[in-house]
Amino acid sequence: MASPSSFITVQLKKASEVDLAKPLCKFIQQTYPGGESQAEHCRAAEELSKLRKSALGRSLDKHESSLETLLRYYDQLCSIEPKFPFSENQICVTFTWKDAFDKGSLFGGSVKLALASLGYEKTCVLFNCAALASQIASEQNLDSDEGLKAAAKHYQFASGAFQHIKDTVLSSLNREPTVDISPDTVGTLSLIMLAQAQEVFFLKATRALTSVQYEVFPLLAAKHCIMQANAEYHQSILAKQQKKFGEEIARLQHAADLVKTVASRYDEYINVKDLADKINRALTAAKKDNDFIYHDRIPDLKDLEPIGKASLVKPTPVAVPLSQKFTDLFEKMVPLAVQQALTLYNQRKAELVNRSIAQMREATNLANGVLASLNLPAAIEDVSGDSIPQSILQKSKSVIEQGGVQTIDQLMKDLPELLQRNREILDESLRILDEEEATDNELKNKFKERWQRTPSIELYKPLRAEGANYRNILDKAVQADKQVKERYQSHRDTISLLCKPEAELNAAIPSANPAKTMQGSEVVNVLKSLLSNLDEVKKQREQLENDLKSVNFDMTTKFLTALAQDGALNEEAISVTELDRLYGGLTHKVQETLKKQEELLNNIQNSHQEFSKMKQSNNESNLREEVLKNLAVANDNFVELVANLREGTKFYNELTEILLKFQNKCSDIVFARKTERDELLKDLQQSIAREPSAPSFPSVPAYQTGPAGGNKPPASSVPTPAPRTSVSNKPQPPARPPPPVISAANTLTTPGPAAAGPAASSISSAASTASSQAQGPPYPTYPGYPGYCQMPLPMGYNPYMYGQYNLPYTSSPMYQNPGQAPYPGPQQPSYPFPQQPYYPQQ
Repeated sequence: MASPSSFITVQLKKASEVDLAKPLCKFIQQTYPGGESQAEHCRAAEELSKLRKSALGRSLDKHESSLETLLRYYDQLCSIEPKFPFSENQICVTFTWKDAFDKGSLFGGSVKLALASLGYEKTCVLFNCAALASQIASEQNLDSDEGLKAAAKHYQFASGAFQHIKDTVLSSLNREPTVDISPDTVGTLSLIMLAQAQEVFFLKATRALTSVQYEVFPLLAAKHCIMQANAEYHQSILAKQQKKFGEEIARLQHAADLVKTVASRYDEYINVKDLADKINRALTAAKKDNDFIYHDRIPDLKDLEPIGKASLVKPTPVAVPLSQKFTDLFEKMVPLAVQQALTLYNQRKAELVNRSIAQMREATNLANGVLASLNLPAAIEDVSGDSIPQSILQKSKSVIEQGGVQTIDQLMKDLPELLQRNREILDESLRILDEEEATDNELKNKFKERWQRTPSIELYKPLRAEGANYRNILDKAVQADKQVKERYQSHRDTISLLCKPEAELNAAIPSANPAKTMQGSEVVNVLKSLLSNLDEVKKQREQLENDLKSVNFDMTTKFLTALAQDGALNEEAISVTELDRLYGGLTHKVQETLKKQEELLNNIQNSHQEFSKMKQSNNESNLREEVLKNLAVANDNFVELVANLREGTKFYNELTEILLKFQNKCSDIVFARKTERDELLKDLQQSIAREPSAPSFPSVPAYQTGPAGGNKPPASSVPTPAPRTSVSNKPQPPARPPPPVISAANTLTTPGPAAAGPAASSISSAASTASSQAQGPPYPTYPGYPGYCQMPLPMGYNPYMYGQYNLPYTSSPMYQNPGQAPYPGPQQPSYPFPQQPYYPQQ
């Protein structure tokens, strides 16, 4: 903290190099869709990394331009704080800073601290801003008004910055800071800077002081005496004006004593001859006048009224942006609060859309089931009794065109392979967490309280919860696969029959007496009309489904506006209102189709009862009708099984991508922990090597203390302490000599630094043991950096019980909250298989 002037300056902290571009680009690629916006954000991340290097990676001149660079970097840190989730288990960037005060300085030894905390980086950068401001202020020409004004401005800024650190450092770090940024230290520095700003204002009025080389504590004491002397001098003038001549003399005497103290004790720091001469002249004149004219009693110093304080300056509060030239590199990137609100909005939107589509598709499945159970429309088409009804022929043709049982067989064969691939990725992800956690526990047990970092078992809790969630999904998938397989086996023969050529299919359907007399009857015409109306309802639902999927509205502007106006977001209120505006009309139409279908099905069932009474019934016709019903049901099962299996394949493939990102997240954090571990091991090794060897000397035998050996004191068993680092720059006495050599036979060898060898070697062995951590994943990893919340699960394959996690509208993997179902309607007794989701992820 030495300076060539009489003003105190603060040294800058030193930072280790950090690449901000790589982790930020990973996060951007993971969070934002590809395109120009993503590329622009990545370029901004690279510019931020360059700005840090310019601000912290070189020695800074004591110039305004250097301070401007620091201020811009601090402003940018404040800007990205709400946009990037910096933490140990999210965007894990470790910032390492050394204590600003080296050995022999005012506040203690050299220490460094590494934390994965953006708040820590901000605190240290602001410290450097204040320190550099103090240095720039000390370089000002105080013989000019401009110089005095600039010095006062910088001291006030430094005072405010140090005060801001004092108020925020503990909450920003959540752990014990280094000494230089501790509340006590920065609080003291803030007061010193403010006092120097006040002194500059005083100098502007008096131009009183000259200076030489100084040390901090003596200089502070000298300044205190000088300021007090000046105050007493000016107060004496006021006393004279009030005709309090005794008080005038008492105050001048006190001022003279103060400057005499400075001259005798601190003459090597400050020259006070001019001030002393001025006070002594005034004191001589005042005594002379009082002795010959006024004869006023001179009061004791303790009886004088204390001089009031006058604050001429105030600390400059820290108000971002500090730089007048600041331009936010990430201006177009929305804050995390808005991103989270968008994700929650998309979840609500997906739930609403999926719920509506689920209701419509379930209703359609119900209608198909009812018609199949009534053998409609085949019953009213079967006029000959020995030919295939047209509706059955159309179903057969459709199944054959889609590949029939061969398609289902192939899809069934693919599922176990996809499931196994996902299991292996998840197992590998958790394995590397287990290995790193085991290494961390081993080092914690070895070094006890020296191993000061967040335990892996605590840090990995969110990742393990996420992994357990994925494990649960895969376990449910196994059960779902089993259900699908059982269902397929029960309907495979009928589906195979539906795939036969027309002649073979016709031969497999029993013949019966014709029902030509039923054709043209009123009940048949009514049934045909009702079935036609039901088809229209189904077509209307298809259009509604497309309309629900096509609604698109960007909520970013609404959320940003609300955040700017209120400073917070009520996402639920905003989302519910907007979703009602966008989807209210469509959901109303959905409900109308459900009511209309219910009426149609009731009428169809009533008409079919009448139709059944009129139709001739015999064993042949009953058997034929049963086969036709089974063929209709087989078609419905084929359509549903193919859809389920394709959704399942799509689900597994999308889950693979998510698990690869999860694996990438695990690999990233393990790598960051390994880097942090190696740095901590290195520091511990150096710390142990610096520890005193503390040898224990044996007591001197009694016979060696006799006259022949001289009057030597017995050797102490207490080890010689290591020499202390002196705070003062004054010469120190020589180090204590080693114990005397008693005799050649009893020469003692004092252990040196090698005494720390076993501990140091244990660290090295621990490091080599841990070198196997952070192995690369066996599967290709995606470049995206993991978000700070759980990944979204892919949409689809509700029969596999995955619908509990389907959020197809989710545009960002961040903030995903699994476990929210698409609110399907109740399932029909005749369809025990869980319903499928209806809206694929886009």
